[in-house]
Amino acid sequence: MSGLFTFGESMGVVAADGIGPLAHARTFSFGIGGAETNVAIGVARLGGEATWLGRVGPDTTGALIGRRLADAGVRALAIQDTMFTGLMVRYKRSGEFMHVDYHRAGSAGSRLTPADIPAAELREAGMVHVTGITPALSETCRAAVFQSVETALAAGVPVSLDVNYRSKLWSRPEAATVLRDLVSMVDIVFAGPEEASLFVDDDHVGGLAKLGPTEVIIKDGGRGCVAQINGERYEVPALPVTVVDPVGAGDAFVAGYLADRLAGEAPERCLTTAIAAGAFAVTVPGDCEGLPDRAELAALTGGDIRR
Repeated sequence: MSGLFTFGESMGVVAADGIGPLAHARTFSFGIGGAETNVAIGVARLGGEATWLGRVGPDTTGALIGRRLADAGVRALAIQDTMFTGLMVRYKRSGEFMHVDYHRAGSAGSRLTPADIPAAELREAGMVHVTGITPALSETCRAAVFQSVETALAAGVPVSLDVNYRSKLWSRPEAATVLRDLVSMVDIVFAGPEEASLFVDDDHVGGLAKLGPTEVIIKDGGRGCVAQINGERYEVPALPVTVVDPVGAGDAFVAGYLADRLAGEAPERCLTTAIAAGAFAVTVPGDCEGLPDRAELAALTGGDIRR
């Protein structure tokens, strides 16, 4: 393999159409979501090789996850579990506020173990990507993340981490303790400003770099991103777009960066692709349904009109 290898929980996503309280919603859409699957799909859409591994239940949601990943060009290693596939229920309470409920405690995805992840997959990958969500799901998930990171690094395979702090899964003090250890191990770290503040008080880029990663990228939504890569600082502004749905923008950003990183592109190109992918994602509803391909990114940045 020369591509991305990632693992974690993929879930079904029930999303209310329109804006307002969930009690008044009458129509819904159903899809899949999960930070790691979003990144894998994003990399594949941009022409890279991507493999996702995780546990799914004996239900239609689990089957849908496998089909959607395959359709997107992702190599899916879906381990069949006896428990249910997790669900996410999402609705837009107002034009400015998105609400998400998780139904994942005891799910198939939370039962991932270190034994589920073949060491050969890690050693042969071009990049291993993990998030701060998986360690929060269970003790076995946490052990799987740390063991996988150690195995990849020992084989000389670069590892990236998206901090992805979820307050509904664990407290800030608990997350800070665990994720600080992960940050100190990996080569590449992605974080939002609030996530970076789990570990450092100010100078988020420089502070995270001091913990160990050689590539630190702070993704800051409408303000673009700031990065320190191999000691050099970069700032890239956001692209002006009309926001339809902000969910999945961070994962699209990570996918854009890693796709170009795997292709051997220079840091400036990786960051501009990340910005463009994140911008494109917010113009389409859904977690991963609207992730762009290369032609669509070129149209976004070049202002092309498709006829």
